[in-house]
Amino acid sequence: MSHQLSELSFTVSGRVARPAAEVYEAVADPEQLSHYFTTGGARGRLEQGADVTWDFADFPGRFPVTVVEADPPQKLVIRWEARAGVASETTTTFEFEPIDDGARTLVTITESAWEATADGAKHAFGNCEGWTGMLAALKVWVEHGINLRDGFYA
Repeated sequence: MSHQLSELSFTVSGRVARPAAEVYEAVADPEQLSHYFTTGGARGRLEQGADVTWDFADFPGRFPVTVVEADPPQKLVIRWEARAGVASETTTTFEFEPIDDGARTLVTITESAWEATADGAKHAFGNCEGWTGMLAALKVWVEHGINLRDGFYA
């Protein structure tokens, strides 16, 4: 029996040496997010019903972000426009799992809804790289206050 691949998704994860509430806040708070990820600025807190946009200095254009679920400090689910490789939007889920008696947090990011086409695969791989970079930048920001993206892409 053959299985037809209908959509592409990926998951990346990493460990941050801070409690889950602190790591969650670094993603939900637009001021912090703008320091290490949305270098062109984030507008709006990631919470249910918020009007949120993300701007990237290295990828110009404002991306509207819809908060589907906000369950601090465990989970954030957003939908945002992929611009290519997907019918409309992708769904991105951030999970924050306390580990080492709460001293560290396992952050897992899953993005789905990419079309199972060459274009969809190209953009899914690109975003997989982007979310991996975001995780590394999140870790360095929360643990050391350093903006890893500064000068990295442009």
